[in-house]
Amino acid sequence: MARIEGIDLPKNKRIEIGLTYIYGIGISRSREILYKIKLNEDIRVKDLNDEQIISIRNILFNEYQLEGDLRRSEKMSIKRLMEISCYRGRRHRLNLPLRGQRTRTNARTGRGTKKTIAGKKKAPRK
Repeated sequence: MARIEGIDLPKNKRIEIGLTYIYGIGISRSREILYKIKLNEDIRVKDLNDEQIISIRNILFNEYQLEGDLRRSEKMSIKRLMEISCYRGRRHRLNLPLRGQRTRTNARTGRGTKKTIAGKKKAPRK
């Protein structure tokens, strides 16, 4: 079992897909890493030897910001935007979309569920 950056990679998946289980690595970055160490993308994680795992670990440690450090830096940058009260920071604070999406009909997650008042009866006159 290969354990990289505190993550257990799934044994039966190809190494190209297995690396994407690490936060901060997608499919393109995974291919880039495997190209650097000249490793075939089709090898299964269980078939890796120790030298290959160590070379993957070295590249990840030296060249990329991953897992906890990456999460922390993302949180800090969002917090900075909220503190300086720029447009994106205010949208983060209100839990609304930041990048120009419409909110009149969509963005249901941020705005909450729909509260309909259809069929409301008026109070009788006295």
